[in-house]
Amino acid sequence: MKLREAMIKPGDSEQPIFSTRAHVFQIDPNTKKNWVPTSKHAVTVSYFFDSTRNVYRIISLDGSKAIINSTITPNMTFTKTSQKFGQWADSRANTVYGLGFSTESHLVKFADKFAEFKEAARLAKERSQEKIEFTSTPSQESAPGDLQSPLTSESINGTDEDQVAPGTPQHSGARAEPSQNALPFSHSSSSISKHWEAELAALKGNNAKLTAALLESTANVKQWKQQLAAYQEEAERLHKRVTELECVSGQTTVIKSQKTELNRTIEELELALKAKEEELESLKAEVESANEFKFQKDLLTQKLKDSESRNQTLEVQLSDLEQRLESSQLEREACQTSLRSLLVLLDTKIFELTELRDTLAKMIENS
Repeated sequence: MKLREAMIKPGDSEQPIFSTRAHVFQIDPNTKKNWVPTSKHAVTVSYFFDSTRNVYRIISLDGSKAIINSTITPNMTFTKTSQKFGQWADSRANTVYGLGFSTESHLVKFADKFAEFKEAARLAKERSQEKIEFTSTPSQESAPGDLQSPLTSESINGTDEDQVAPGTPQHSGARAEPSQNALPFSHSSSSISKHWEAELAALKGNNAKLTAALLESTANVKQWKQQLAAYQEEAERLHKRVTELECVSGQTTVIKSQKTELNRTIEELELALKAKEEELESLKAEVESANEFKFQKDLLTQKLKDSESRNQTLEVQLSDLEQRLESSQLEREACQTSLRSLLVLLDTKIFELTELRDTLAKMIENS
């Protein structure tokens, strides 16, 4: 029903014989290089056969707007420029159509149908030329003399004078009339032949122009492919750089684990120190309560000395641990500074990658 409501409607004698869906493009009429999309999304593209005119047409509608109305001629060629894109030149419309398919199989089917209907159009054109030659040959032979043209009504039903008075003798002028009527058919045949020759010459000229435009667009496609390959290499290099940065970030995880272990060791030492302090206090209490027992006092004094020496050792260890903690904090701050610089660099690269992706997406949409 949508085809019936379109601006360019297929005739009653036309029937759809093959349909597919594709994105439709036309070559830019100004530059003859860039593709201009004529549909925002994939639309139905159909082959139609006109049994009255014996021609094949490619028709596509976007809503009520006809974006393709191309009659297939023997001079047309459908070219597959990529796995999912094909194009053909229409000299009558003075443009080049391009179709982008979702899969390669759809493109192959469309190209096969194009070749099939192109061959059918060639055969139909040859048959029509044979009919024209067959029609023009008897009229040329009847021009010299007494034979009547088979296309005149007089040669079939007779003249008006024959019908009124069939018994009267025929005049010589009545026999000369068919030969005079045969001359316009001869002239019309030659004019038709000249018309076809002129149209063929115009088609050849348009075909040459479109071929040149096609070659130029093919060269542009190659250049775009080279640029795309360069962009892909740059993207791979940036991806490797991101991987290296991720490795550096993994090293920070190791530093954090070492820091956690150091904190745990410090906590254990603090607990041990606290335990020793409690032990020292208990020893002091024993010394105070052992005034009556000298031996015990001496013994406790010796223990006290031992504890003090051990306390000094622990203090040395604590001092060493404090120095190690301070150095680890300095290393942590240096590591954080390095990580911040790496994050800034990573953000910059991610922004560049985003711009590169947007550029590639625009290039893909424009292509």
